[in-house]
Amino acid sequence: MRLKLVAGNWKMHGGIERNRDLLSIVISGTAGLQKTACAVCVPYPYLSQVQSLLKNTHVSWGAQNISQHDMGAYTGEVSADMLTDFCCYYVIVGHSERRTLYGENSRTVSLKFKVAQDAGLVPILCVGETLEQREAGFTEQVVREQLDAVIGLVGVDALARSVLAYEPIWAIGTGKTATPQQAQDVHVFIRNIVASYNVKVAAELRILYGGSVKASNAAELFAMLDIDGGLIGGASLVAEEFISICLAAQN
Repeated sequence: MRLKLVAGNWKMHGGIERNRDLLSIVISGTAGLQKTACAVCVPYPYLSQVQSLLKNTHVSWGAQNISQHDMGAYTGEVSADMLTDFCCYYVIVGHSERRTLYGENSRTVSLKFKVAQDAGLVPILCVGETLEQREAGFTEQVVREQLDAVIGLVGVDALARSVLAYEPIWAIGTGKTATPQQAQDVHVFIRNIVASYNVKVAAELRILYGGSVKASNAAELFAMLDIDGGLIGGASLVAEEFISICLAAQN
């Protein structure tokens, strides 16, 4: 049985005092979880603080992005080795905001995935379509291209050491959410793509849903057979909301 994962993506939010208060409540509020893993992916400046607050707890931590380069003259970039210096476990790669706002294409995302794994990090690979692509009937085509780019570079077995996240771009930060069945349909499609290469990897692969997940809709989403948790944006910044989402995954 796949262990569910609820991972918070703080995006460009946070503050020293706010982080401390938020995480102290999250740690205590999720202490009894057994069927669900909990993590937060935070802005780079707070990795040291979060490492200090979360070490020796059940909550893991990670980063929101990674450079495809090991080192060099890449102003503003952060390498895999820098993330491992802070004992990061996860790193998000290919988030839709990186793809749409910063022009990351599937080749770049694939390279980031590989660099992350080579350093011992667990990449959370995001895939998903825009509203225009969904309405035009291109959801499966877009998701397949994004996933095949990674498989083509690292091989399907590498997915066994990763997490996938289906994030319909039209549902991120908009208040819109894919219906549980819409999300389930894409999750099944993703799992079937992986199964066409390796059935065992597909069966064990955790596929999260991300897109305006809240305490009020989490239980219905997580009840779907192929939804193995969530990549949570805004709701991860509110301790009670995030805890409720984690409990929904547990139950």
